[in-house]
Amino acid sequence: MKTDPFGLAFEAARAAAAADEVPVGAVILRDGAVIATGANRTLRDRDPTAHAEMIAIRDACRRLGSERLPDCDLYVTLEPCAMCAAAISFARIRRLYFSAGDPKGGAVEHGPRFFSQPTCHHAPDVYGGIRESEAAALLRAFFQSRR
Repeated sequence: MKTDPFGLAFEAARAAAAADEVPVGAVILRDGAVIATGANRTLRDRDPTAHAEMIAIRDACRRLGSERLPDCDLYVTLEPCAMCAAAISFARIRRLYFSAGDPKGGAVEHGPRFFSQPTCHHAPDVYGGIRESEAAALLRAFFQSRR
């Protein structure tokens, strides 16, 4: 059975929304196997760094016993912010796949374009826009329900 990392990331994002968190989910794979998942939990943890990517990266590092994830790929439903992009770089993640771009808070294709900066020590291969309309619809519905 083939793993669907974006399916798992969207499940995590929907779980975050059900907990009144911004619906973002992340999954880390190594050799096709799921190593870690994460969902936004900044409100639950009272932690501004508890983004889905950060949760997944921390869990993967713990599970693998290393601060580096060079043979791992990260799948996330929203373009990472600057904090998460820095963590991706520091963890040496091999590939980043994301769904919706984030013109306001994103830092990969928008804003500071973190991986293009000369001070960035490691840039993963980046693939954006995968299942973009699904992610955008999930985010739109979440924020509309709060207005």
